[in-house]
Amino acid sequence: MNRKRTKIVATISDKNCGQEFIRQLYEAGMDVVRINSAHLDISGALKIIRNVREVSEKIAILVDTKGPDIRTTACDTPITVEKGKTYRFEGGPGLKSSAETIYVSLPGFARDIPLGSLILIDDGDVQLKAIAREGNSLLCRAEDDGIIGSRKSVNIPGVRIDLPSLTDKDREFIKMAAGNNVDFIAHSFVRSKQDVLDVQAEIDKYGSDLKIIAKIENQQGVDNLSDILEVVYGIMVARGDLAIEIPYEKIPPIQKMIISRCIFCRKPVIVATQMLHSMIENPRPTRAEVSDIANAIYSQTDAIMLSGETASGKYPVESVKTMTRIALEVENNKEKFMETPYLNATGEVSSYLAKVAVKTSIRISAKVIIADTTGGRTIRDMASYRGYNLILAQSYSERTMRELALSYGVYASFQEKRKSVDEFIHIALKNLTKTHDFRGNEIVVVLAGNFSGGSGFSFIEVGTIQYLKDRVTIHEES
Repeated sequence: MNRKRTKIVATISDKNCGQEFIRQLYEAGMDVVRINSAHLDISGALKIIRNVREVSEKIAILVDTKGPDIRTTACDTPITVEKGKTYRFEGGPGLKSSAETIYVSLPGFARDIPLGSLILIDDGDVQLKAIAREGNSLLCRAEDDGIIGSRKSVNIPGVRIDLPSLTDKDREFIKMAAGNNVDFIAHSFVRSKQDVLDVQAEIDKYGSDLKIIAKIENQQGVDNLSDILEVVYGIMVARGDLAIEIPYEKIPPIQKMIISRCIFCRKPVIVATQMLHSMIENPRPTRAEVSDIANAIYSQTDAIMLSGETASGKYPVESVKTMTRIALEVENNKEKFMETPYLNATGEVSSYLAKVAVKTSIRISAKVIIADTTGGRTIRDMASYRGYNLILAQSYSERTMRELALSYGVYASFQEKRKSVDEFIHIALKNLTKTHDFRGNEIVVVLAGNFSGGSGFSFIEVGTIQYLKDRVTIHEES
């Protein structure tokens, strides 16, 4: 059972989302499918969701919203920008851009941008400087040559702009996600706790259990991380826009800080953007990309993400396989337990048993940890110790089973709620021996909850597979 512990999120486009393709990605190591709402419509998203569910009920689905971003408007032909020349920018969401005037989606753009600000277009490929105002226009001098196409991103580093938390398109996709049993909403450009609460309010309209992943991609999000962590399920370190809004040399320590904070708070964390960017066109990664993935895993992230590599690249399955191979190699050569600061997240006894189970499994060379869960908190508590042994979670909820697809070292299956610990162990071993290569003399650690109605862990047992099978059988016969 040679499974990686670090999870892989793969972006899938409606242009290539056949069931066989999804199955190949899943078998290669993909755990979560990402749907980027910026690049498709509702019908395209529904097509992906249907096909994912046909392949496996264990694959989690994450819908990525656009969030409060600024973009150029559509243009009939790309606009060539020459260094030193001045260009006119105006707010005009419904107007077409041209060489005469470049329109952006923010109506008050000329008013809200301070003179002297840098304006970065298309992830920083084009850089201009605001030098003057003229009526409703902002005059900007090009700092380099480049081309501006339709609907390209606009970033103004260091400038705080009052944008709404949600766009109309975000609301449409949240409604769709809530109605189609999607697992996660990854909301872009989260700046504060209030942004998350606004998304949650929208989710609550539909009585949905959608979990929110906050994408941290600006200085405000970094500054307000502690408050944001209070109200989200998890965090995505979205390094693309983050490296535009913040000097790029600051990204590595910020990434490491965010991962550490998420582990302490028992929140899943994803590292994203250009992890295998060269594999969009090439069959092999660069050495720098391999090191980038390895560093994220050494930092103990829960998950790593592929974007264009699997959405539109030439080598999507190979990209997932590459990530899987790197993860397995690094995980076999890093610490097998992390002394995470104690956090009473699930009750005193439960939190203590979670730590004991992980430490014990390593000291006695156990094969796996088998544990039950309803909402997943106890399992995420265990995962925070980044133990070497896989956690085979037996979930009493199919939604929780998929949510745990984002958690380090956890592979969850659905099991109906049982009346006793012995019945739980019996069913768990019966099901798991069908899907895992267990031998009778291999040791497992079993961690289970209070079957009289409580929550959290209250029971721990250590034994070989055969001993546990025999003990439960004898108990049932007596």
